Amino acid sequence: MVVAIVGASGAVGQELMKVLNERAFPVDELRLFGSSRSAGSSYDFQGHKYVVQELQHGDLFKGVDIAFVSAGGSVSKEYAKDITRYGAVMIDNSSAFRMDEDVPLVVPEVNIVDAGNRPRGIIANPNCSTIVMALPLHAIAQISPIRRIHVATYQAASGAGAQAMAELEQQYREVLNNETVTVKKFAHQLAYNVIPHIDVFLDNDYTREEMKMHHETRKIFHSDMSVSATCVRVPSLRCHSEAVWVETEHPISIEEAKQAFAKEPGCVLMDEPMNNVYPMPLYLSGQDDVFVGRVRQDIANPNGLTFWCVSDQIRKGAALNAVQIAEWVIRQ
Repeated sequence: MVVAIVGASGAVGQELMKVLNERAFPVDELRLFGSSRSAGSSYDFQGHKYVVQELQHGDLFKGVDIAFVSAGGSVSKEYAKDITRYGAVMIDNSSAFRMDEDVPLVVPEVNIVDAGNRPRGIIANPNCSTIVMALPLHAIAQISPIRRIHVATYQAASGAGAQAMAELEQQYREVLNNETVTVKKFAHQLAYNVIPHIDVFLDNDYTREEMKMHHETRKIFHSDMSVSATCVRVPSLRCHSEAVWVETEHPISIEEAKQAFAKEPGCVLMDEPMNNVYPMPLYLSGQDDVFVGRVRQDIANPNGLTFWCVSDQIRKGAALNAVQIAEWVIRQ
């Protein structure tokens, strides 16, 4: 089994190596690729040292079985044919191909069978915020079809990459030291602040991040459900949190909902509000699951439920989801 990682030096690339190792993914040879800036860097994996090669056009992916690509949409588009030319399955973590009709968009617990139909040899990993919401939604959809979803996200700095995490830490130091605050990765200072702006604004005044959640959720569930999102960057380092309001075709009791969340693969019910037990990003970094709490009936809608969920978006929202897809592919 020959495995490649494109974007090996980035936050997701590094997490991919951790997840592959932890899950004992069958890697006989690992090929690491990156930009000219990261070329020459070396990483230890399963007792061997691997050097990052500069990504170039040509035959670098000859013999590769699985290629994890996490280097941005422009890189994915430019190198997709090189990566898949000799039969490698490309699992892409960018937004480049997510909405293409001939590219499956997959959350394994929800729609893994879609991964079997990949005419271009590409499988797309959804947006991290979409993945976090998809698992608890899938639990609810087993009880009643979903009509409408409203969601507010609380997204950690790590969603913008390793440099964004470093900038948040730097901002806190600068504020406390009464220094000029460095702002490069975000539209505004994030330390001691929240920013209701992730990705670019579109003509309808939603951001592209918000519209990703709309379009991707509908594609994953093969549904015309309505999805409206407000995406907010918050000054935590890691793990995305989401407040979700769901309207179903038939009323669902709180007991039914909690049982469904508890049984859903990849979900953990953490819901004891009277004991101050509910998911929080500070304590869930590095975990694989989506944690669900604050489960309530929506007092504004007789067919409504609302809940809070938290997950490490670098793991389940990116690296783990991709590896789970690859595990299914090799089993086939």
